[in-house]
Amino acid sequence: MKFIDEALITVQSGNGGKGCVSFRRERFVPLGGPDGGDGGRGGDVILTATTRKRTLYHFQFQRQFKAKNGGNGLGQQKTGKNGEDIVIEIPPGTLVTDADTGKLIKDFTAEGETLVIAKGGRGGQGNKRFATSTNRSPRFAQPGEEGETLKLKMELKLLADVGIIGLPNAGKSTLTRAVSSANPRVGAYPFTTLSPNLGAVYLEGAEPFVVADIPGLIEGAHKGAGLGIQFLRHIERTRILIHLIDASALDPEKPLSGYNTINNELGLYSKELPKKPQIVVLNKLDMPEAVELADKFQTAAKKAKIKAKVICVSAVTRQGMEELTSALIPLLTKDDKKGAGK
Repeated sequence: MKFIDEALITVQSGNGGKGCVSFRRERFVPLGGPDGGDGGRGGDVILTATTRKRTLYHFQFQRQFKAKNGGNGLGQQKTGKNGEDIVIEIPPGTLVTDADTGKLIKDFTAEGETLVIAKGGRGGQGNKRFATSTNRSPRFAQPGEEGETLKLKMELKLLADVGIIGLPNAGKSTLTRAVSSANPRVGAYPFTTLSPNLGAVYLEGAEPFVVADIPGLIEGAHKGAGLGIQFLRHIERTRILIHLIDASALDPEKPLSGYNTINNELGLYSKELPKKPQIVVLNKLDMPEAVELADKFQTAAKKAKIKAKVICVSAVTRQGMEELTSALIPLLTKDDKKGAGK
């Protein structure tokens, strides 16, 4: 399924029903007074965040949403039926803005959050409401209020504790599968992952956490190269970054080249991204010459005074997985105490 992380939709709440002009007419009451009922309230448009939705893909098929109008008032002081509300489900992590003004309306970050985005119009009052001592037989009633119409921009930013970043074909999907419950597609060619994947990690004696496999970034990603902008926005909400590097593909003359490319793109996109805690993971140690190249990287990293912890793994054989997860727990715990990401 295609991953959609932006959508434009139009929502319209229901109009209020018309008030009724009616007079009491019974066999033994020839001069009965007004008895027109009020119109019903128009339906609201409600946004709700639910994990039943993982993307904004469903908005590809429906972009117009309208709640029901309220029913018109009736005689015998009967109020019209209220219009049925319409509930629009969106995934947690969705930012909703007014497409015309660009104003942020709400950032939906948690399951179950709801917002009445467009309130239904009030029903008009029936002629019974307008009877006075000087006008006992009003022959008019109120029309119902019109509903609200809004054009909304939806933007999804994934919510995850740990984001796995790196160049294409670094093994991010394999690593995600190795440490979590996710089962992403894996292939030996760049851009296998065309959409972010989420996986939950359950460790004994620790709070579960969520890992996001972010599709491969390339040079120029901050300008949109390789769908970079769409992918970089998902990193903004992650708390910790795993910078995954294919050790078997390192340039022995410039082992930090790929590492610097990714970090440069992070900084050009947002000044905040390079500040996130980062663990460097050298992957594919099961490949020929990978161990030797990994040593070259670590030597160069020390000379460059790179402070990030470096861990060597093989996502295929699961070598180093325990060390990696053990390194993540203190960072997540520290982040929790600071209240970051909340």
